[in-house]
Amino acid sequence: MPQYPNRQFLDFEKPIKELYEQIDDTKKLAEKNPKIDYTATLKQLEDSIIDKRRETTEQLTPWQRVQLSRHPDRPYTLKYIEKMCTNFVELHGDRNVKDDKAMVGGFAQLDGETVMILGQQKGVNTKMRQLRNFGMANPEGYRKALRLMRLAEKFNKPVIALIDTPGAFPGPEAEERGQGEAIARNIYEMIRLKVPVIIVIIGEGASGGALGIGVGDKVLMMENTWYTVISPENCSSILWRSWEKKEVAAEQLKLTAKDMKGFGLVDEIVEEPAGGAHWDYQAAADILKSSIKKALEEVKHKASAERINDRIEKYGKMGFWEELPA
Repeated sequence: MPQYPNRQFLDFEKPIKELYEQIDDTKKLAEKNPKIDYTATLKQLEDSIIDKRRETTEQLTPWQRVQLSRHPDRPYTLKYIEKMCTNFVELHGDRNVKDDKAMVGGFAQLDGETVMILGQQKGVNTKMRQLRNFGMANPEGYRKALRLMRLAEKFNKPVIALIDTPGAFPGPEAEERGQGEAIARNIYEMIRLKVPVIIVIIGEGASGGALGIGVGDKVLMMENTWYTVISPENCSSILWRSWEKKEVAAEQLKLTAKDMKGFGLVDEIVEEPAGGAHWDYQAAADILKSSIKKALEEVKHKASAERINDRIEKYGKMGFWEELPA
């Protein structure tokens, strides 16, 4: 079992950390006492870690799932592309303003099939987080995404969009360059794309930042992610004038994958390795690739007109309402 000497642990992952510490202590004992065989003890501790990881994720609250979706060791878009695809060629720029580093994408091969894969990218360290703007795209990021999707349509290649953002960048310069229009344009154009479009929420799915690349034939949501109109912290600050109620807000927002599946807003929940995707990147990518390929097979053989009509009907049915008698 791989060891993670530099791994970061969330508060509710401390029992797992303690088991790793026991493994380290046992290994030190083995070095001091080479005549004693500690193999069985180490195997038992490793099995206990797997069980504890599985037990931890089974009991998570909505707020804890939000925390897990933000785990600093969680794989981001480029990591999934690396693990799922081959021959990835990243394409840059919106042909208007600049290349937004918070949005990445390009052609790649998924088990030999050429696809256009894109998504928001967060940074893996402080310098990269600043470069990627913490996964918050500017208008040019959404316009780049639309350019890539149109390019995929031109060559009749499926589109796969991976969502992981705390929201579109809210700065005044983004509003000056038309943030709202860029997101609205993407929603409008994605409904009309003639090629198959598969959406996957791999981390945070917040507000218009997610919807800007979030319209497709199939919407998949990984097990430990969230998807809603506003983050729990911001919801708490609006309703209670404080972030202290963020756990309550997370509960009330009904933002988990299970909630979204119940509401009919996503089509499938993608399981993660025991404890979450951050424990095993390759296993998480393999599970996700299998789900994506299955979703593609369900829609790729439809005629483009039928696919567009199904997409319009799918989103037209979303939501709950009640009509009062006249």
